[in-house]
Amino acid sequence: MPAMSEHPAVDPMRAAQANMRPPLAGRFYAQAGVAPQGTGFALTLDGRSARTPAKNPLVLSTRALAELIAAEWQGQGEQIDPTSMPLTRIANSAIDGVASHMSAVRDEIAGYAAADLLCYRAAEPEELANAQAAAFDPVLDWAHEALGARFLLSEGIRHVAQPPAALAAIGAALAAIEDPFALAALHVATTLTGSALLALALSRGRLAADEAWRVAHVDEDFQISRWGEDSEARARRNFQWREIEAAGTILAAARSRD
Repeated sequence: MPAMSEHPAVDPMRAAQANMRPPLAGRFYAQAGVAPQGTGFALTLDGRSARTPAKNPLVLSTRALAELIAAEWQGQGEQIDPTSMPLTRIANSAIDGVASHMSAVRDEIAGYAAADLLCYRAAEPEELANAQAAAFDPVLDWAHEALGARFLLSEGIRHVAQPPAALAAIGAALAAIEDPFALAALHVATTLTGSALLALALSRGRLAADEAWRVAHVDEDFQISRWGEDSEARARRNFQWREIEAAGTILAAARSRD
């Protein structure tokens, strides 16, 4: 019988993924702050204006948002961990990408509305079908009343073509969003929930971030209640929750500016 190895088995895939992660940068500043710049408010690091990964000035549309991002930077330890800075990531995305591609981002969000999570229902078990109806229907009712968009439902994964008038109403709601920070946050909320309607309800203040999260995870929570949850899935959910929470914060800041 061969001798047992003194070292635990190594998962080669996990090892490769770990090696692919770039090392964290060391903290190079003592104080993060905010300073007026043009019509906005810049993040400053030891009094110098910070820049995005694409070297654009990191200037926010409101002082409140700039102060929240400064708090993310001030809260870093000896190393800067981008995964702990969801507001900064969304702001970078808004400045470096969304601002120059507003129409394309709106189109991508609108594409989710054409196959929105809220429109696809389980036929069984009854408990799940009832949970979906209780969570999804109020948002669909809101979309009809507030946006003029009435959506059709389908059982299972069978595609249902949505009325052109409903999709046009969503397009009009998206066209009204001219702030790249709000649009970037809306895009994050849409892609993580699978629902443009949930994202719009979050942006309009109809739902808080935790409410949108709960509605988006009805199916997953049902499965967890039956089969449990592993540590990797829990870590993924925790990361995604922080992203949704940050998106909600940015959307609330955009509303306060209107």
